[in-house]
Amino acid sequence: MQYIDDGMEIIMRENTKVVRIGAVNIGGGNPIAIQSMTNTDTRDIVSSVRQIHALERAGCDIVRMAIPDMEAADAIEEIKKRISIPLVADIHFDYRLAIAAIQNGADKIRINPGNIGSLEKVRAVVEKAKEYEIPMRVGVNSGSLEKVFLDKYKGVSAEGIVESALDKVRQIEDMGYDNLVISIKSSDVLMSVKAHEQIAQKITYPIHVGITESGTVFAGNIKSAIGLGLILNQGIGDTIRVSLTGEPVEEIKSAKLILKTLGLRKGGIEVVSCPTCGRTQIDLIKLAEQVEDMLEEMQDQISVQDIKVAVMGCVVNGPGEAREADIGIAGGRGEGILIKKGKIIKKVKEEELLDTLKEELLNWGRVDET
Repeated sequence: MQYIDDGMEIIMRENTKVVRIGAVNIGGGNPIAIQSMTNTDTRDIVSSVRQIHALERAGCDIVRMAIPDMEAADAIEEIKKRISIPLVADIHFDYRLAIAAIQNGADKIRINPGNIGSLEKVRAVVEKAKEYEIPMRVGVNSGSLEKVFLDKYKGVSAEGIVESALDKVRQIEDMGYDNLVISIKSSDVLMSVKAHEQIAQKITYPIHVGITESGTVFAGNIKSAIGLGLILNQGIGDTIRVSLTGEPVEEIKSAKLILKTLGLRKGGIEVVSCPTCGRTQIDLIKLAEQVEDMLEEMQDQISVQDIKVAVMGCVVNGPGEAREADIGIAGGRGEGILIKKGKIIKKVKEEELLDTLKEELLNWGRVDET
């Protein structure tokens, strides 16, 4: 039995059960895995693989794909041959699609037993997952909460979401299967936080965390950063997705930054930049965006990946403000400066700032940084 009846304390992620998804382990203190979901037509194998490769390059650990029909389920076999990260098949309503997805090589399936249908249909999926030894993600969203729990709690509530999820977990456990990942989501940030706090007192299964239907890149990032930050900072959560109405690669960028900000992921190149003010005499917004774009293109060329880069708009305060960064640039009045650990290293023309920074980063670790 992988749930707890007394509910006295939150089960921290290092104490959750380990579940293997392809070559990725989640739970048990393993690094928090970043997920995204393709928005291509799964039946379009070429486009789907192209998008998955872009997600892989961005740092996606696990990718999920919608399986709306049997043709999409059959496409999994060929897609799997062309990608390196684990593939999760997302199934709604038709249990036969879940079975076909498993047979075609999915590394995990995501179902909501509540919309799969009868116990016999759920059991058929469980038996196939057991045969192929792949995990199941059991998901409950606030938007799909059953009437019995809506009536009991007089509407959508954290308590109803948790009770529904636990009901599904026990149902599958009674079928003799416990290779599970749990997901409970709501577009209401504080409801999501409350629900995760409650379920983390009840189970030792790894938990997939996200704020569902969070919105566009702007709104979704804010809601996800707040919600995921509050949940993860309590030690809850083993794998995450930042759900955005936008390009899936943006989800990976956001997830990596959230984890890094919380100290849950090391490495990578972090860009910090100052807000503009009346002293700014260069187009700092454009410069910061150029630096971010340049670093994304260069990420495979830089030998050391744990670097903080500062982009400052004032040569007066820039060195001091950039002191905590490894390297930085600041500009004004047609010239700029290169900064390392808060010290000015050289002055260059403003138009040379970007190239100067690029050259320094390409040689990072191969020169004496003192």
